Amino acid sequence: MPVQLNHTIVHARDKRESAEFFTHIMGLEISAEWGPFIAVELSNGVTLDFATIPAESIAVQHYAFLVTEEEFDGIFQRVQDAGITYYADPHGKQPGEINRNDGGRGMYFMDPSGHGLEAITRPYGSGGEQQ
Repeated sequence: MPVQLNHTIVHARDKRESAEFFTHIMGLEISAEWGPFIAVELSNGVTLDFATIPAESIAVQHYAFLVTEEEFDGIFQRVQDAGITYYADPHGKQPGEINRNDGGRGMYFMDPSGHGLEAITRPYGSGGEQQ
């Protein structure tokens, strides 16, 4: 069996707030709650298991999600409707813009615990021009 990512734990100030933010923006649903975790299953079977820890213990992470063009449209609209600042670049130097890397679309934004989230419609290096 090839190696596959099954799940990862996402540290949050408030697991419910972060899981609900994520599912709302990404157009998903909470898939399970057990023990200290709230799980959200992605379409490839990987789960993000949100867990509450003290805010000062959170190491900010980056999570990138490959989505369809239609999914991107919904995510982008929900980000805008929520008044969330988004960027075309990971360094936050192009606020209010999306990128067109590899002939697709992409954007970066933050979750309630400070993690960087990214939605892209084409994998990096898949072709097309970089912006």
